[in-house]
Amino acid sequence: MLDHEPVLHPVRIDDLRPTQMTVGYREVARKRRDWREMANRDGGDFLGRHMIPVVRGPRDRLWIIDNHHLARALHEEGVQDVLVRIMADLTSLQNRLFTTFMDNRNWLHPFDADGHRRDVKHIPRHVSKLADDPYRSLAGELRRVGGYAKDETPYSEFLWADFLRRHIGRDRVEQHFEDAIKQAVEIAHGPKAAYLPGWAGPHH
Repeated sequence: MLDHEPVLHPVRIDDLRPTQMTVGYREVARKRRDWREMANRDGGDFLGRHMIPVVRGPRDRLWIIDNHHLARALHEEGVQDVLVRIMADLTSLQNRLFTTFMDNRNWLHPFDADGHRRDVKHIPRHVSKLADDPYRSLAGELRRVGGYAKDETPYSEFLWADFLRRHIGRDRVEQHFEDAIKQAVEIAHGPKAAYLPGWAGPHH
């Protein structure tokens, strides 16, 4: 099932299907800045080090299972092709069985910008159509400032985003992001967040 073999020829970003509904637009903007800083210097090497993990599904379509922010950022920067790493070949599964399997493996995240689960059919078909969830940006920045540790749990940043959604007002996140980060750091280290992946609060 899993081969983890890289595809050594480029794949068009236009041909990649998302497995989630949202990204954090601030996160995308940060990755765009990072790309612009290195594009002329070592852009090719960067793409080689940041292959997009995908699942090959029905009709040979490639479904992104991580790095949606990077794919969106590269698309917005005019990059047309990326390298991908095939994590599983599920071409033998029919559509409904495929989505059920993907869901059970936690390779789908059909939640909208308000954190509500939607039907899989609402997942956009192109990275350019991913909506903004400002709490996903908040969760990403919270990890970078040490609010919690990087964790291999699928969609762990979205779990943190949903936690933050319940504790910090949307207006603060959208209009006073730095203040929201300070508040997020305080509550991230508290006991209410202890169930989340990568929690870095005090252990007694």
